[in-house]
Amino acid sequence: MKIKKEDIPVMMESPGTIMRNLPGYGGMTVAFNEVPAGTDFRPFLQGLKNNSCQCPHWGYVVEGEILMTYDDGSSEKLTKGDVFYMPPGHVGVVAKDLKMIDFSPSQEFHEVMDHISNKIAELSQ
Repeated sequence: MKIKKEDIPVMMESPGTIMRNLPGYGGMTVAFNEVPAGTDFRPFLQGLKNNSCQCPHWGYVVEGEILMTYDDGSSEKLTKGDVFYMPPGHVGVVAKDLKMIDFSPSQEFHEVMDHISNKIAELSQ
């Protein structure tokens, strides 16, 4: 089972940002995200448990850099070439224009994405 990145449906798009995702990979959703430097995900996660993403992600940083902070107080920088696991309970701030691919359990992923979509609509009013 394979798909080209360009064929993954775009779920969110704004200037400098393209977020693609597709469920159906053995209970997982594949996502390919392109996000500009300065993007802070914290405002979009407000209202979730600990105001953080509660979905685990496994993936690879194709380009750029993101600073991750975890609910336990630890943090780490993910950079080009890093293979990663983000446990539930994390937030991120993009330090350098980012391109990354990740795989996440579909149910948890879509719960978080629905929350983010609602938060974006709320913040846009």
